[in-house]
Amino acid sequence: MLIRNELETIKKDFTAGGPDFTIVNAGEFVADAGLADIGNKTSVSVNFTTKELVILGTSYAGEMKKGVFGIMHYYMPKRGALSMHCSANVGTDGDTTILFGLSGTGKTTLSSDPKRLLIGDDEHVWTDTNVFNIEGGCYAKADGLSRAREPDIFDAVKFGAIVENTRYREVEGQQRVINYDDISLTPNTRVCYPLEHIRNVKLPAIGGHPKNIIFLTCDAFGVMPPVSKLDPEQAMYHFISGYTSKVAGTEIGVTEPQMTFSACFGEAFLPLHPYVYAEMLAEKCEKHKAKVWLINTGWVRGGHGVGHRMSLTQTRAILDSIHDESLDMSNFNVMRRFNLKVPSECFGVDPEILRPIDCWPDRQSYKDAAKSLAEKFVKNFERYEAGVPDDVIKIGGPNMNM
Repeated sequence: MLIRNELETIKKDFTAGGPDFTIVNAGEFVADAGLADIGNKTSVSVNFTTKELVILGTSYAGEMKKGVFGIMHYYMPKRGALSMHCSANVGTDGDTTILFGLSGTGKTTLSSDPKRLLIGDDEHVWTDTNVFNIEGGCYAKADGLSRAREPDIFDAVKFGAIVENTRYREVEGQQRVINYDDISLTPNTRVCYPLEHIRNVKLPAIGGHPKNIIFLTCDAFGVMPPVSKLDPEQAMYHFISGYTSKVAGTEIGVTEPQMTFSACFGEAFLPLHPYVYAEMLAEKCEKHKAKVWLINTGWVRGGHGVGHRMSLTQTRAILDSIHDESLDMSNFNVMRRFNLKVPSECFGVDPEILRPIDCWPDRQSYKDAAKSLAEKFVKNFERYEAGVPDDVIKIGGPNMNM
C-alpha cells in the first residue's frame, strides 16, 4: 500500500534511531469499548508521543494506510506541505490534475484515464516543488468490477495483487476465477495492486504543480450541477464542507444514499482545524494559478428515487473538456442559491442537465431541494465558523437571502 523503501535505507534508519512509526494491527481482536476515548469495539488509535498506531477490531486492511495518512496530515503542514485525500494524474503536456473525493464519488475510477498517466489514486502531498504519491499502489473497490467498465483496474489484478473480502467461482478449465459480483461478505470488497501493474502510470509517482483541482461530490439530492467553476472563497468553503452522499458499499449498513459532510474530503484524517488545510490549498492555487472545479457524479434530473446517477461517460467528457481547456472558454451562468458558475455547454454532455433546474420534473421541487441542501451546508459549517474568515463564509457559502 505504501511506497517500498530500499533495504539499505531501512537498515540505516533503524540503526539511526528505530522506526519513525510502529503499526500494530490486531485484526478481529476487539478494543475495550469501556475505555475512555474508545467507546467502540473497533479502534484506530495514534500516539504521537510514542509514535505508535494501533488497530483493533476490524478486517478492513485499509485502516493501515489510512492511519499513516492521518499521521502525514499532522507532520506535513508543519513543513509547509499540503497532505491531500485525492487522486492525481498527468497529461502528455505535463499538466497535473488533482481529484478530491470521498469514497463512492468515483475518485479512483476517474483518475484512471487512458489519455493520462496515473500518479496515484488516494493519498498525495503538494510541496513547494511538486506533487508526490504517499502510496506505492492503488486500493480500489471491487464490487461489480469488469474489464468493460474499468479496464485499467480490472487488468491490474494479477499476480502480486491482493483481493480482499471477495469470493471466487469454479470455471471449467480454470481455477478460482474471482466473482466480483459476489458481495456476500461485505459490499466493501477491494483489490490492492502496485502502481507497476497499471499501463498508464507515472513512475516515479511525482507530478508538477497542478493545473486543475477537481472536487468530486456524489449529490443524492440532484441539486448540484454536473460541473461548476469555483472562486477562491468558494473553493475554501466547499473544501472545508466536503459534501457528498454515502452510497451502498462505502460503509457497513449503508444501502441507500445518505448525505454527509467530511472536511477536506477526509475529516477522519485531520488532526488540525480544516481551515489550516483550506488556506494552504488556496495559497498554492493562487501561487501556481490552478483552477478549481466542482463535479457532481451523483444524481441528475431529480434526486435519488426520481432522477438517475450521472453517467461515467458524461463525467469523463467533462474532465476531457477541462483538460483541453474548452470548458474554461464556455459561457458561464450563475446558479443563484449556491452562486456557482455553471458552463452553458460542454462537449459530450447533454446541455439540459448542466442546469439542474431545467431538467427536474418541476422547477419548484428543485428550488425546495436546493434550499434544503443549502440549509444543511450552513448548519454543517457552524462547526468551523470560529476558525474561518467571514469572507470565506459570506462569499463562498450558499445564499440564504432569496
